[in-house]
Amino acid sequence: MKESKIERFFIKECKKKGWLPLKFVSPSMSGLPDRMVLLPGGKVSFVELKAEGEKPRPLQTAVHRILTGLGFHVYVIDSKSGVEAYVNEISEEVGELE
Repeated sequence: MKESKIERFFIKECKKKGWLPLKFVSPSMSGLPDRMVLLPGGKVSFVELKAEGEKPRPLQTAVHRILTGLGFHVYVIDSKSGVEAYVNEISEEVGELE
């Protein structure tokens, strides 16, 4: 499955929960995850979306390590089932917006 299709599904599922899956682009730093998801309670997670079976590039992996070292959660998702697992995990942690 193409990355764009997985990303559209991801956005739709996040919005259903009331989360903000913002496209994350920084002109001063390459390798950042595709989405920064703003969650209830002031929480943030970062999500790298890939086509099915694809892995992050070495630069992306290095940036993911920096973010996790700072205490952020970084998820790499390459399937619809991965999106569903992410939504379930985050829902348990933060719940839904009312």
